[in-house]
This record gives sequence, C-alpha cells and structure tokens, in this order.
Amino acid sequence: MVRIKSMLCILLMGLGANAAGQELMDSKSSQLTHTLYTKLAAQQGKKIMIGHQDATAYGIAWRNEPCQSDIKKVTGQFPAVYGWDMGHLELGDSLNIDHIPFAAIRQMMIDGYNRGGVNTVSWHLKNPFTGGSSWDVSSDKVVRSILPGGEKHELYKTWLDRLAHFFKSVKNVNGEPIPILFRPFHEHSGSWFWWGRNLCTPEDYKALWHFTVSYLKDVQNVHHLIYVYSPDFVSTEKDYFERFPGNEYVDILGLDLYHRGGGETAQKYISDVSRILKFLAGYAEKHGKLYTFSETGAEGIPMKDWFTKVLYPAISSYKPLYVLLWRNAYETPGHFYAPYPGHPAEPNFKEFSAYPDILLEKKLPALYNPQP
Repeated sequence: MVRIKSMLCILLMGLGANAAGQELMDSKSSQLTHTLYTKLAAQQGKKIMIGHQDATAYGIAWRNEPCQSDIKKVTGQFPAVYGWDMGHLELGDSLNIDHIPFAAIRQMMIDGYNRGGVNTVSWHLKNPFTGGSSWDVSSDKVVRSILPGGEKHELYKTWLDRLAHFFKSVKNVNGEPIPILFRPFHEHSGSWFWWGRNLCTPEDYKALWHFTVSYLKDVQNVHHLIYVYSPDFVSTEKDYFERFPGNEYVDILGLDLYHRGGGETAQKYISDVSRILKFLAGYAEKHGKLYTFSETGAEGIPMKDWFTKVLYPAISSYKPLYVLLWRNAYETPGHFYAPYPGHPAEPNFKEFSAYPDILLEKKLPALYNPQP
C-alpha cells in the first residue's frame, strides 16, 4: 500500500510539473485545444511539421480543385499544417484578401482538421484609421486610435466581433470549435504593416495585443485559440522580446523570416534562422512555451536543392514545431514557395519530405482526442 501511494505521488508530481510547464495562457481553453497543445508539446524539438499557406485553395495552374494541393501533387500527401488569412473578414466581405470565400476557408479548415492536421491563421486586416490596406504606413496614429479611448476603438471591436463569430463557426462533427493557432499583428519587428516597429511604441503594441486577446477570450468567449507571437528578422534576443506581450498572453514563440537572394545569401539565412531558433528554444524551455517557424520560404525556389541544402540545415538543430511555407499564388507569376509538378525542386522536396523528422499528413501522430 505504501509503495502504491509512493508511486501515485511520483505520478502526480510528474503530471503537475508537465501542466506547469506546458499550460495554455487561456485557463478556459477547450479540452480539444488543450489536447492539441499537449500533443504538440510532446513532439517539440523532435519532429517538424510542414505547412503551406492556402494549401488546398489553389496552386500553380489550378484553383478550386476538391481535395488537392501542390504539396499533395508532388508527394502524394497533404501538408501537416494549413495556413489561412482572415484579411477583409473585418469588413464583412465574403472573400478574403486572396479572394477565397470565407465559407470555403471554413470548410477547408474543417477538412484539414479531419485529416489530423493543424490550422494556423494570420490577419492582414485593413488600416482602421486611414481605410487603406495592412501595408498603409502613412500614419503612426493607427494603433493608438483603436486602443480603449481611441477614436476607432468601437470600430475595432466590431472587427473583433466578426472575427470571433467566424472562429466559433469552425466546428467539427460533434459541434466543437476546432483549435486554431492565431497569429495576429505578425512581423512587427519590421515597418511594412501599420502595427510595425516605426509606427507604434512598444507599449502601444503590447496594449493592442492585450486588448485583442482579452476581448476575444473574455468578452466573446473564444476559448479554442492558441496564440502565436511572430516577429520578422531580429538581430538579438532583446530585439525579439522588445514588444513581447508577456507569457500570460502568448502560447507559442514564432519567427517569420524569408530567404531572399538565392545561393549567395543561403549561408546567412541558415545562420540567422539557427541563431534565432536557438534562443527561442532556450526561452521556451525555461518558460514552458513552444516555438515554431511561422512563415518562410524562397520566392520562386531559385535553388533546386533548397529544401535539403538550405531549409533543413537551418531548422535541423532546434526543430521548430512546424515550418509554414508561404502560398503558391495562382494569380501572380513567380510568387510561390512550395514546389509543384515539373518544378526543378520537385525531386529535392520529395527527398526532404522523406526525412524521418519531417512530417506531412501521413506521418502525423494523432493530435486530437477523440480523433477526427
């Protein structure tokens, strides 16, 4: 009896340590969301899921083909992670910023979940102060204008209401909201979006993040989001955390960083990615967070061996949770980041996807309980 009690105490202590180390910041997170986060934590640093933006909506020379993706056409498997964007949802539009119907996005998110995959969402929302796009950086008053007391604050709340309504509508067959990795106000270490570094103070950026998260979970009762913080390039760990909203507002540390310039800049890309992932891994371990490579790629894939000779060396040492390649734009020639049939990098991507620590759909562990 004493031995049983001792074993039970050890087990409970282990569970407590795990819970303390890997807890979602939303204490009311749904069971499905908690299960996903726990499963992701178990494979952090061991396996790397491969994702693709708008993966099943369109690709090179095709659009609206049921159950299709360029990655599937190349490998016979869907990606493990599906990226989507909510831009223009805030306006009440039926199409997102890339002209995909939100109704179709909802169904493709459900389909991805049913295949055992993970959905992650960014939000290229309009400039609420000027009426321009996310890239309208003509004013440094935008963030301040949507904070409590600002002249556009009430407008911003209506935008969050629409976002919350959509998030809550993405449900599985049991009527449960499907977990979503939400990545708002990304790449803020640059200044190409109205929420960027030169457009607002660190305090205002943090206040925007705090209000957004609190409104979604405490006012709109959205409890199936996992929040991802994702700057672009930073020189130091201090720069990365300059605008960090705090551990109580972030679940996953992300990085958005693209390889530009081809072979002559490959070593710098590898070095930068590895360096940043190293301190993300250290912080995540110390503070009970996860870390990921939330956006990357080389536009047009100028190197036929890019996936094994550039991307893999950059990520192999610290193994981020997933790597999200950006979209294969059907409407913009040369704007693609995953290979398609006939591209010179197709054989290399097949080789890369066969690595034992690289996960596409068929090698995914069961991430949800009950399974889809």
